[in-house]
Amino acid sequence: MMYVERIPPPEPAPTLAEVPEISVVVPVYRGAECLSELHDRLTTALRATVGDAYEIMLVEDCGPDDSWSRIKQLAVEDPRVRGQRLSRNFGQHNAITAGLAAVRGNWIVVMDCDLQDRPEEIPRLYAKAKEGFDCVLARRRRRRDRWSKRLSSVAFYRVFNYLTDLHYDGTVANFSIVSRSIVREMLSFREQVRFYGAFLTWMGFRKAYVDVDHGDRFAGESSYTFIKLIRMALPIILSYSNKPLHLCIVAGLAISMLAFAAGLYVTLRALLLGIPVAGWASLIVSIYFSTGIILAALGVLGLYVDRIFVEVKNRPLYIVAEQTPEPPSVEGEP
Repeated sequence: MMYVERIPPPEPAPTLAEVPEISVVVPVYRGAECLSELHDRLTTALRATVGDAYEIMLVEDCGPDDSWSRIKQLAVEDPRVRGQRLSRNFGQHNAITAGLAAVRGNWIVVMDCDLQDRPEEIPRLYAKAKEGFDCVLARRRRRRDRWSKRLSSVAFYRVFNYLTDLHYDGTVANFSIVSRSIVREMLSFREQVRFYGAFLTWMGFRKAYVDVDHGDRFAGESSYTFIKLIRMALPIILSYSNKPLHLCIVAGLAISMLAFAAGLYVTLRALLLGIPVAGWASLIVSIYFSTGIILAALGVLGLYVDRIFVEVKNRPLYIVAEQTPEPPSVEGEP
């Protein structure tokens, strides 16, 4: 009797549910050294929370390191990891938008890749959201950043809140969990200047906060320098507020009133006391001062015109250059 060796059939490819309970969106920039640790800790936290009903979306914002290679490797090793690589550096909040547009979960967690947002806090955020909230934000008890970054952050949020009247909590960053309905509404916002946290504040919905521990940066240095923060802050403030224009009007009226009072004083002094109107130096100073105010006001107006110019072009918020292959869905589902 001839013996025929039976070759075992290949193992079926791992499958995913069509609608995960939790999707995690992580913008990645210069995060190659953090990704393995991030994946391990996310996997542990998510499995303890929802079993296998989760997915992890890593959006690589065209950084200078080999983060994309590591993301592709993780996607091969774990079918619940998905990845996108943007065609150029569009910025953190645009990368978040790209991730939100691609995920499928009922609840979406947004967090940074440097592990200062601790994956171990996700179960607490999810449990709070299940109490009936559409949005749960992680509020940092104590920031583990350099004093210069903390100081610049405090200054930015104070100026931002004053100019926009949004009352945004500066102890809250991107770490949050939101419902599918919030993501659906947020994706309808097509303005070029993206600010994830301000979008959540502006939309309202049922919101809650959970105090969390702020972790240490796992590797590398923050890419947000003080100059970069200023460059990021200016278009955000202009996009959310017209108060700088009102301040220019107030400044112009105040200077006009002072100039009128000074002119009235000089005229009355000349008429009553017979003192000739002199003061060439003070006249030149006032002219230069008022001219500077006018130019500053025109500059502010020009910045708003520039924002209009950027918006009416209606360019894409991001371009996905490459993405990891989609894993098959469970049998019987599309």
